[in-house]
Amino acid sequence: MRKAKISRTTAETDISVEINLDGQGTYDNQTGVGFFDHMLDQLSRHSLIDMTIRAKGDLHIDDHHTVEDVGIALGQALTQALGDKRGIRRYGHFALAMDDAQISTALDLSARPFLVWNCDMPTAKIGTFDTELVREFFQALSTHGGITLHVDRVHGLNSHHIAEAAFKSVARALRMAVEPDPRMADSLPSTKGAL
Repeated sequence: MRKAKISRTTAETDISVEINLDGQGTYDNQTGVGFFDHMLDQLSRHSLIDMTIRAKGDLHIDDHHTVEDVGIALGQALTQALGDKRGIRRYGHFALAMDDAQISTALDLSARPFLVWNCDMPTAKIGTFDTELVREFFQALSTHGGITLHVDRVHGLNSHHIAEAAFKSVARALRMAVEPDPRMADSLPSTKGAL
């Protein structure tokens, strides 16, 4: 049962995340940040990880704490659901095209968090959403999910397309990495004996 439920409450946010790694990409995400909900829906749908996320944050200040803290809680949920990581593929990669944008993602569920982000956006906003928060989300996800995550913009002109392609590309790479490898059975995908 590769499922997890995380609750995280601070003075800035109150968040619950429930995931099923072996789902069908069903989602019910409500953070109070419309564009971010749309991106989380894409992350769920294209990773085939079922996600239910609820977040109440200090949106009267800005969206930063809500977006970052959802990344933290989702990373923690992934870590919990993966357990000792026996039998998974561990690595994932995906190059995704969306209209003018192409994003390439490579990741390793290594327990060694590191984010390489070469994904600049041409505008500071997508509607009312700060585009710099896309990186903040993936930084939190990488750190608390123990993911070595490289996201590169090959090209792109439209910030919405670039951001959405990034979420979808990471989703597809994540799908690959968390899937059971039929040749691994209960083995760890590491020579160290631990991940």
